[in-house]
This record gives sequence, C-alpha cells and structure tokens, in this order.
Amino acid sequence: MRYFVVGFLLLCLVVLSIAGLRYDHGGSTSRRTPFELFPDMDRQPKLRPQTDNNFFSDQLSSRLPVQGTVARGSAYEDVPVNTGRLPGTTNFVELLPVPVTEALLNRGQARYGIYCAPCHAAAGDGKGITSKYGMVAMANFHDKRLVVMPDGEIFNTITYGKTLMGAYGAQIPINDRWAIVAYIRALQRSRLATTDDVPASERLRLASAPPSATAATNAPPAGTPATNPPPGAPAAAPKE
Repeated sequence: MRYFVVGFLLLCLVVLSIAGLRYDHGGSTSRRTPFELFPDMDRQPKLRPQTDNNFFSDQLSSRLPVQGTVARGSAYEDVPVNTGRLPGTTNFVELLPVPVTEALLNRGQARYGIYCAPCHAAAGDGKGITSKYGMVAMANFHDKRLVVMPDGEIFNTITYGKTLMGAYGAQIPINDRWAIVAYIRALQRSRLATTDDVPASERLRLASAPPSATAATNAPPAGTPATNPPPGAPAAAPKE
C-alpha cells in the first residue's frame, strides 16, 4: 500500500508538471519558450477577417460568396413572406402572407411567451415582468396605433427592432415571426372584437341558445349554500 501511495504521488507530480504549472514559469516573464502540450490549440490554421493572407491572389482573408450562389436556407427572394413588404416597393403588406391556422396560432403563442411576454406581458398590454425593473416604455398592442398597423410592419419590427426594442431576426425564424404576428392579432381580437366580428352562422347559434343553458352551466352544485347572499337575505342554515 505504501508503494502505491508513493507511486500515485509521483504520477500526480508528473501530470502537474506536464500541465504547465512549472513550465509556464509560474506566470512570470521569461525568455524561455514555454512547454506546450497541445501546440495546435495556440496556433491554428485559420483565416482572420479583414487581414492579409498569402493563400489568395488578392491577399484578402475575407472572401465574397461565389458568384451566382446563395447561402443554404437564406431568405434572398424579394417576396412578402421574407420581407413583409410588397415586392419592389417599401410598402408593408396589410395582412399575413401565410395561411392562418390553429397550428400557426399555437406556435405563435409559444414563441410569444418566450420572446415577447417578458416585456409586452401575456395579455399584450406592455406590463411585462421587465416593467418591475424600470423598463416602462413597452408597447401596448391594444393601442389604436398598433391595432391599425399593417401586419408587415409588425413583422419588420420583430426582424429589425425599433426604438428601444432590439432586433430578433437572428433569433426567430421567418415562419415563427409571422406566427407571432398572428397571435398578436388574436390578443387584440380578445379585447376589441364585437358581435359583428363573429361569423353569421355562429351568431345565429349564440342567439338561439337558451339563457337557461348558460345559467345552468354557471350555477353551483345542488345543495351548495350561496357564498355571498343578497343584502337582507337570511343566511343559509347549516344542515343538522
């Protein structure tokens, strides 16, 4: 056992020495070349941007894309789904250029909760958690200015940012940005919608529904005493 302990201590000493605790001269200045266990970690064959490089004929390390090519997956086409604008113009599209489906709204709700709710709040009223830390200039999506704002402009703001809001184009894919826009419109409808916004078939169904059905749905279970009896009414006597 004694020889094992001695051998183990010697092995630790060798490992520590190789790791450079002594070969780096203890952190002091020295003219001696330090011992490098993995020299390729310090000297890597790579190109640094905006520097000279003798490998290329123009001596530039930063290279332009090959002519006639685009990066895989890049949104290079000038179409509304990529830019939020009408092709060849600076005008924003009024409505989403993608189909609005239940899956799109569910995706938008999830992405909104991650990227937007901390500032704009779950209800979209601009009273998110950041407002408790001094950030009080958050946009309220229920303001008329944002209600009438084109969908393409909201998409553009998500992509490039505006005033105090940073750009999220690098974090949120294009399809998710449109999903967020769709969910923001759903939040606005939750407060600003009227009966006229309900489809005619649904309005007829709501109008024909008997009032007793709603009352029965919200009524407390049989035998449950009222928690807040009307003024002047006697309180329910407890059962014997």
